Amino acid sequence: MSTFVIGDIHGEYEQLKVLLAKMNFGKQDKLYVLGDLVDRGPDPIKTLQFLMRLSNCICLVGNHEFMAYMGMKILLKEVTEESVCDFAEEDQEKLKEWMLNGGAVTIADFVGLSREERKEVMEYLGNLETYVELEVNGQKYLMVHAGLGNFSEEKPMEEYTLDDLIWARADYSIPYYKDKIVVTGHTPTQTIPDNPHPGCIYRANNHIVMDCGAGFKEGRLAGICLENGKEYYAKEN
Repeated sequence: MSTFVIGDIHGEYEQLKVLLAKMNFGKQDKLYVLGDLVDRGPDPIKTLQFLMRLSNCICLVGNHEFMAYMGMKILLKEVTEESVCDFAEEDQEKLKEWMLNGGAVTIADFVGLSREERKEVMEYLGNLETYVELEVNGQKYLMVHAGLGNFSEEKPMEEYTLDDLIWARADYSIPYYKDKIVVTGHTPTQTIPDNPHPGCIYRANNHIVMDCGAGFKEGRLAGICLENGKEYYAKEN
């Protein structure tokens, strides 16, 4: 059995299938996905539905799942009750934010689903994990989408807000914990200052950063095996 972690997918379904094949991922393995399954890429709902049906996969909530969930609630209200012109200003702002962050393709896929499929997607998004702690070969890991906003080493995880976990970017210049590695997505490694290997998994100061820019033209999807640290990439850098 192997424990795999995958960074932000952003609707790159074909890259996901390539990556899982390279990992030789099977029913005996465990897969963790660090959020941002949807938006930007060509197949957000297809990606989401594929992962929903993997019994050995745990997905974390990312800021894009949060925006999608809130936006889908508004869209469902529109479909069943009212027209777009009747949207409250707050609803319009939520949809605008989602659209500006690559939500248009997710919206197009979502409205094409059956009523039952929409319900399944909404239930799944509403029950995603906010963080996961586990130990592999004696090494402790904390997995979260973005970072630990308002960080304190003594602060229990239950006291972090959702914004702290899905929006606040991690500070990779310092170790958060002496005995625990924090595994995050959210920040493309291409944007980390002084990163000698942009577009590759970034490791420093008890951080592992998995977002290699999938969903962007020059980006790619990445994964790692926690048992041996082996890195996998859907395509060449």
